Amino acid sequence: MEQSLVTLDRQDALVILRLNRPQAYNSLSLQLLEALQAALIELADDESISVLVIAGTGRGFCSGHDLKEMRNAEDASLHQRIFSTCSAVMQQIIAMPMPVIAQVHGIATAAGCQLVASCDLAVAADTSRFATPGVNIGLFCSTPMVALSRAVQPKHAMEMLLLGDMISAQRAAEIGLINWCVPAADLESYTLEVANKIAAHSRATVRLGKQGFYQQLNQNVEDAYDNCSQRMVNNMQLEDCVEGIDAFVNKRHPEWQHR
Repeated sequence: MEQSLVTLDRQDALVILRLNRPQAYNSLSLQLLEALQAALIELADDESISVLVIAGTGRGFCSGHDLKEMRNAEDASLHQRIFSTCSAVMQQIIAMPMPVIAQVHGIATAAGCQLVASCDLAVAADTSRFATPGVNIGLFCSTPMVALSRAVQPKHAMEMLLLGDMISAQRAAEIGLINWCVPAADLESYTLEVANKIAAHSRATVRLGKQGFYQQLNQNVEDAYDNCSQRMVNNMQLEDCVEGIDAFVNKRHPEWQHR
């Protein structure tokens, strides 16, 4: 893992990954994308992690791709590597077995907004702002559009993509881009509160549920019900489910084994 570009903070079953290019608003250079990809691949295999938080250092969460790097490319091969790596990172976030929470401060624009939309949950400071402003510089935010159009209603996505304007955290919460808009001073504590609430559940159950959520989204209703019915059967066989039901019936707190 490239520590200079992505830092890791472990707090029991919670891991916080921080983008670490503060001098460039954590813009997603190819090196940063590759460091983030490597970190995600490594963490995906750690069964002791309950929740992953992605945050940014410095004055903002992420300003998107590094336009200076892309402008200085000698040919399209670098552009291809940047966009394919970025797409792989966003898909890796969805495929992570544990829930991933974006902790957003400052700006989250273009691919930074895409990163927020790709996470399972998002907490943002009330002073943060969001945009997919590529249209303003002649570069439509086509890859951010994939995540954005799956996180918000089509007309809200098109509004952001076609106007290219900044929207407030309050507006981002209204359209469903983020879950919570909180005072800036409370951003980290609120994010940790959400993360620890999730971490208090059975990891085995949460992981089974996250995987099922994204699988059924791409299925028709009949196939989704077949999928999730079998998933409920499989869930019932978990030791934690047996323990959880027994604890509920006997009015006690469950003791999770995470299996």
